[in-house]
Amino acid sequence: MTATPGTPSTQPYPTPSDSRGRGTAWALRDTLALVSLPVLAVLVVPGAFAGGGTRRWFGGRAESQRAEAQAAKDAAAAAFYELDTAQRDLRISVETITAVDDSPAARRAVSDFEALGRRIDEASRRYIQAVDAHDLDRDDLEAATAVRARGELTAAKDELVRVKQELDRFGEGLGPLLGKAETQLARLAPAVERARQALLGASNALDAVRGKGLRADDLAARLAALSPELTRLNEGAGRHGVAQTLERAERVQREAAAIRAEAERLPEKAAEIDHRLVSLRTRAQALTTRAGQVDPVLSELRRRFAAACWQDLQQVPAQAAENVRQAELKLREAQAAREAQRWPDATSLLSTVRALLNTTDEAVSAAGDRLQRLNAVQKDPQGEIERTRFAIRDAQRLAMTGRTTPDPRHARPLDDAVARLERAIGTLEGRHPDYWHFLTEADAVRRTTARVVAQIREERGGGAGH
Repeated sequence: MTATPGTPSTQPYPTPSDSRGRGTAWALRDTLALVSLPVLAVLVVPGAFAGGGTRRWFGGRAESQRAEAQAAKDAAAAAFYELDTAQRDLRISVETITAVDDSPAARRAVSDFEALGRRIDEASRRYIQAVDAHDLDRDDLEAATAVRARGELTAAKDELVRVKQELDRFGEGLGPLLGKAETQLARLAPAVERARQALLGASNALDAVRGKGLRADDLAARLAALSPELTRLNEGAGRHGVAQTLERAERVQREAAAIRAEAERLPEKAAEIDHRLVSLRTRAQALTTRAGQVDPVLSELRRRFAAACWQDLQQVPAQAAENVRQAELKLREAQAAREAQRWPDATSLLSTVRALLNTTDEAVSAAGDRLQRLNAVQKDPQGEIERTRFAIRDAQRLAMTGRTTPDPRHARPLDDAVARLERAIGTLEGRHPDYWHFLTEADAVRRTTARVVAQIREERGGGAGH
C-alpha cells in the first residue's frame, strides 16, 4: 500500500503519497480550523456571513451534505488504515514462511499474497483518487458536490472493506504454514547452540586424550573439517537460510558427538588392542604346537584306514604351518600400527590374524576328530546305523500323524533317505571299508530327515509334536 496515514478534520485519515504535495497543508489547515472555529463563533455577529473574508454558508442542507461527506471520508480513512495494518502484519507472516519453507504450498501462499497486494493497490488508488478529487473544506462547496464526494468515498470504503475481508480469509488459511515456520524458527537458536557445545565437547575430549599420550590424529582431522561448518553457523540463517542452517547444525552436532565418543573410548580401545595382541600371539604359539601333532594322526589314519578316509587331510600340516607363519607376520605389522597409533590399521590386521588362526584351528581339529570318529565307527558301525534309522523312523511317524497316507512331499525324501542309508551300509562290506564315506552319508541322511521334520512342523503351525 503506497499511502501513509494523515490527519483529517475530525479523526486521522491517510495522506496519499501522490496527492501533489498538498496532504501536509491540508492536515495543518484542518488542525487550525479545529482551534479557530470557537473563536470565530464568538466574534462573528449575525449578518456578518455576507461580509468580506468570512465563510459563505448555504443553509442547513449544504452543511448537512458536507458533514455526511466528511463522515464518509473519515470512514474510508479508517478502512484504509485497517487494511494497511492487516497487510503489514500479514507481510511479516509471509516473510516468516518464506524464510523457512520452500514447499509448493509456501510458494503458492507467496503468489496469492502478491495477487492480493495488487487488489489492495487498486483499492487504495481508488480511495486516494476520491480523497484528492474533493476538498470538503472549500467555502463554496455545493451540496451536489458533497453528495458526489460522499458517494465516491463510500464506494472506496466499501471496496477497502471487501479487500480487507479477502485478506483476513487469506491470513486464516496461513495458519498451518505459519505454525510450522514458527516451530522451525524456535528450533533454530537451540540447535545452533547444541552444535557449538558439541564441537566444544569434542575439542575438550581430544585434549584429554592427548594428555594421556594418545595422538588421535584422525579424530583431530575430522574435527578440523567441521571448522568451516561452524563458520557458516556463525554467519546465521539470514545468509544461509533457516532450513539449511537447521540441517547443518544437526549434522555438526551428530559428527562432533561421534568424534567425542570415539575420543573418550580411545584409551579403552588402545588397551583392548594391547590385550588382543597378547592373546593372539599366545594362540598362534599354541597352534604351532598343535599343528606339529597332525603328522602322527595322519600316520595312524594311513596305517589303519582306506585312502579315501584321509586323503583330504594330507595338506593340513603344511597349510597350518603357513597360516601360523602368516599370522605371526600380521601380528608384527599390527604391533607396529599400534605403536604408531594407527588404530584402524591395527584393528584390521588383528582381524586378519584371527581369521587365519580360526582356519588353522579348524583344520588341525579336523584331523583329530576324523581319527576319533573313524575309530568309533570301526569299533561299532551298528551304533551309527541305528542312530540314523531312528531319525528316519521318527520323521516317518511325524509324517503319518493325523493322516492315513503320507504327503508325497514328505514321503518321497524320507524314502530316498532310507535307500541312501542302505547303500551307505553296503560300503562297509569288503576288506577295506570306506568308513568315512559311510559317516558322511549317514550325516547327510540325518540332515535330510531333519529338514522334512522342520517342514512338517512349519506347515502345521508348529503344533504337532511326537
